[in-house]
Amino acid sequence: MWFEIIPSFAIITVTLAIPPVVKHFGHLLIFGNATIRDKTHVWEGFMFQRDERLTGDPYKAKGLEAIPDE
Repeated sequence: MWFEIIPSFAIITVTLAIPPVVKHFGHLLIFGNATIRDKTHVWEGFMFQRDERLTGDPYKAKGLEAIPDE
């Protein structure tokens, strides 16, 4: 019958839901914030390095006041 698929569906759903939850709490524990920047594209890596160089902490949003006037 159709309900025989429910245990398999539940196992697959729970298995696929575990990594994002572990990632969220792992980053919260290790880095002190729950998000990490997506650096899958080269441009995003450049933006990460730029923010780290300008402000010292790329995960906290800072405006133009963080850029030194030279």
